[in-house]
Amino acid sequence: MNFKKVALASVMGVSMLSGVANAAVTADQGHGTVTFTGSILNAPCSIAPGQDGEALTVDFGGIAQGVLEANSKSGTSDPRPFTILLTNCDTSTLKTVTTTFTGSAGVVDGSLGLTGTAKGASIILTDGSSTQIKLGTATAPQTLQNGDNHLNFSAYLQGNGASATITPGEFTSIADFSLAYQ
Repeated sequence: MNFKKVALASVMGVSMLSGVANAAVTADQGHGTVTFTGSILNAPCSIAPGQDGEALTVDFGGIAQGVLEANSKSGTSDPRPFTILLTNCDTSTLKTVTTTFTGSAGVVDGSLGLTGTAKGASIILTDGSSTQIKLGTATAPQTLQNGDNHLNFSAYLQGNGASATITPGEFTSIADFSLAYQ
């Protein structure tokens, strides 16, 4: 009788160990999702993905309040450059491109507004020649070449003027851009 109990206990022990071993093999050791996005354009150029093209981030870092309060609260930060990279351009029919930025308007004429706890400033967009680009207004046409083209821009923060209260805090702002080929 003792032999039967020992045999039964051995079989049960082996069964339990195999279940534990099986559970360890099937445990989640990491997982994720891959999302594929994009678009097909009726255009002579492709727009590079990510930070070089269609999903840019311009980091201003921390701008001292005193910088924006200078010049009767119309002071400006250092410009931060950014580039829209066009790739695989074919200029056999369309030779130039303009860029139009849109977004929530700021207080300064043609500027981009801020959201967040920081107040009293706006974002100014400029072209490669440091000329202001007003929201909703196309840039001067830029000549394209076959292959890759870099559309160079900059942005800076500017105080909203003498009546503004410059309030420290975090901010974000989103500008959409559209391209028009000629």
